[in-house]
Amino acid sequence: MLKKEELPDCPVATTVQLIGNKWKLLILRNLLVRPWRFNELQKSLEGISQKVLTESLRSMESDGIVIRTVYAEVPPRVEYSLSELGETLRPILDAMQAWGQEYKDSNM
Repeated sequence: MLKKEELPDCPVATTVQLIGNKWKLLILRNLLVRPWRFNELQKSLEGISQKVLTESLRSMESDGIVIRTVYAEVPPRVEYSLSELGETLRPILDAMQAWGQEYKDSNM
């Protein structure tokens, strides 16, 4: 997790730094529905590379937004889910979805 002094002064810039790229937003969109396994996420996000998905998940885990759970099974199973902090992003993504839908509807 980033230290307070490592974050931008502007709160909007802080949010953009933490979740402001295309892939992170789409990963969060999926994780708002349910926990996902790595391969499921990769298949659902057309065009994302394994490297970018790994980096995005690690970054969000480090920032406290995503939880990585490893199950002691054979073969091992790993799932990604939102943390309590990650769940607080729900209203932001809901607002983005609503705005996007309104935009699409107004341009038809």
